[in-house]
Amino acid sequence: MFSGLPGDPVMLLSVINTKLRDHYPTLEALCDDLQIDSRELTDRLGAIDYAYDAARNQFV
Repeated sequence: MFSGLPGDPVMLLSVINTKLRDHYPTLEALCDDLQIDSRELTDRLGAIDYAYDAARNQFV
C-alpha cells in the first residue's frame, strides 16, 4: 500500500494520471517525489491492464 494514495486500483489510476498530467514530467519524477517504488506501481496498475506510456506520460 502506498501511503496517502488510494488502495483501490481504479482510484489509484485516476490519482496517478492526474498527478502525472498536472505536476510531474515523468513517472520517475513522480515516484521519486512520492517515495514510491515504480515497479510496484506499474505492477499494481498492470493488474487492471494499464501500462505506462512515456510518450503520453500516463497510464493507458
